[in-house]
Amino acid sequence: MQFGFGSGSLYGINTTANSTPQEFGALQDVSLDFSFSIKELRGRYQMPLTVARGGGKLQGKAKTADLSAKLFNELFFGQAMATGKTTTTINETAPVPTTPFAITVANAATFVANLGVKDAITGTPLVKVATAPVGGQYSVSAVGVYTFAAADVGKSMLLSYTWTTTGGSTITISNQLMGVTPTFRCILTETYEGQTVTVDLYKCTSSKLTLATKLEDFIVPELDFEAMANAAGIIGVISLDA
Repeated sequence: MQFGFGSGSLYGINTTANSTPQEFGALQDVSLDFSFSIKELRGRYQMPLTVARGGGKLQGKAKTADLSAKLFNELFFGQAMATGKTTTTINETAPVPTTPFAITVANAATFVANLGVKDAITGTPLVKVATAPVGGQYSVSAVGVYTFAAADVGKSMLLSYTWTTTGGSTITISNQLMGVTPTFRCILTETYEGQTVTVDLYKCTSSKLTLATKLEDFIVPELDFEAMANAAGIIGVISLDA
């Protein structure tokens, strides 16, 4: 007899030439569902005379706690990826100075987008305007300069915004033509008490990538995928010791 225990190890390899294998780090669980439709032939009696399989599916789901841009891109998006990333500063604190009543944020050199301003004492959000703010309002330029009203001089403000930095990776998600389908080879292996089970699916594609956050819990992305036949008409292999 053979038994299995634990989540095992899962790898995806994009089917383009010389692709680097991507491991699902901190793998939580994997499921593979083999299913077929059933066609029944009936006569006058309650039970069918014969039953035959119709179309089939081999669908999988994998949960990985490792947030990997390379894995997401190689197995799901299949689009342009570059070094550098967009990051976020939440509640950077600064007082409103005297004329010209402007605060330049710490990361103004690579400023991307404003996420709002709050009064540091009251927590009240200020209202964004295009120009000439009055008390309780502000304007912001494309280069990360926040301008306030003379009435707010000396008040401490909390500024939130996004900006770019070196390091990390960025996937550019473009609107592609219908039918563009990144594919990958999927290998699941699990070893328990010296016995190994390995499932090697030669060609898969992912239909869904879920990124969900939860209070007091980790982000655990889930990738849904489906296997198909390769050019030789083979779906894959299942290898066991028993």
